[in-house]
Amino acid sequence: MRAFLLVLDSVGIGHAPDAEQYGDNGANTLGHILEQTPELRLPTLESLGLPALLPEYRPYGSHPTYRAAYGRMRVRSAGKDTTTGHWELAGIVLPEPFAVYEQFPAEFVRKIEREAGVQFLGNFARSGTSILEELGPEHIRSGHPILYTSADSVLQIAAHEDVVPVARLYQICEIARHHADALRIGRVIARPFDGGPGNFRRTARRHDYSITPPRSILNAISEGGATVTGVGKISDIFAGAGITDSYPTISNDDGMQRITQLWPDLKHGLLFANLVDFDMLFGHRRDVVGYAEALAAFDSWLGVFLETITPDDLVIITADHGNDPTFRGTDHTREQVPLFVLHNGVSQDLGTRETFADIAAALADFFALPEPWPAGTSFLP
Repeated sequence: MRAFLLVLDSVGIGHAPDAEQYGDNGANTLGHILEQTPELRLPTLESLGLPALLPEYRPYGSHPTYRAAYGRMRVRSAGKDTTTGHWELAGIVLPEPFAVYEQFPAEFVRKIEREAGVQFLGNFARSGTSILEELGPEHIRSGHPILYTSADSVLQIAAHEDVVPVARLYQICEIARHHADALRIGRVIARPFDGGPGNFRRTARRHDYSITPPRSILNAISEGGATVTGVGKISDIFAGAGITDSYPTISNDDGMQRITQLWPDLKHGLLFANLVDFDMLFGHRRDVVGYAEALAAFDSWLGVFLETITPDDLVIITADHGNDPTFRGTDHTREQVPLFVLHNGVSQDLGTRETFADIAAALADFFALPEPWPAGTSFLP
């Protein structure tokens, strides 16, 4: 018995009903990408039901019956960040958002500096690329790590790999994580980079330190004797809770290759993967063309991968939030997300689900756990 949950990081399909509260009314990540790149074809997602979810998508052919059950989901938790979205997919609904800061309190920063033996540059909100342009040269001159944040609940620490070794950067972030719990900061992120002034580049050795989540469906599945294998940043997002095996990745391509390798050997368990390039490389950087090309590459891979599944398998494809590259700013957008479910050849409209936690409920159903998951409603027949 095997299941696969795939999160296309930031691939939203239109603003949520409460998007105005987040300043995101009108956002539509996939819809606006399709409008600006009309040549984009996604035949595999089309065959699963994409045209039924997104009027902006112009079908290439006729699909009287789609290959999957399909629907859309709304997040119930407060917030629009990666941790909030993934936690709710795993059955954790947050009544209050994680804390967001324009600037971290001075005493809080001093505590981290004293314990870690460092002095930070920055301590303000910036995008990950602009902060390097702004403070990278001073960081190289002084050796001081760069502390910054964004519109999400994140504390990010950047350091050049030749100035602060990556192992040392991780140590500083672990200390920061300890202090960040008191402020309810969702993630502490190590951001190593290389290159020189005018050409700084973030490297693939990023590492996320998430606040430890409450018990999730991942714990329930692993406690029941099944494996829970995380691909990409899944283990980081859940602070390792409920994860039995983890395979970090450096790109979408790396993640897709890892999934292809792991899936045939999975006997009884859940493979849970995140493809982050959509969000990190293209959404935040407002790169519409790059986002479209990444979607096309994924769709091509997915067409091949789906040939390896059987009717008994459960395959769920969804997203965690939006990040409309045509929208104002460079932050996540509060959006509905697609839901595609392949299991036993069922093709039906699953409607609009009122919480991402319906996925956790469906996983509890699929793995025949002793108790139904307390949040969400299973969409499995």
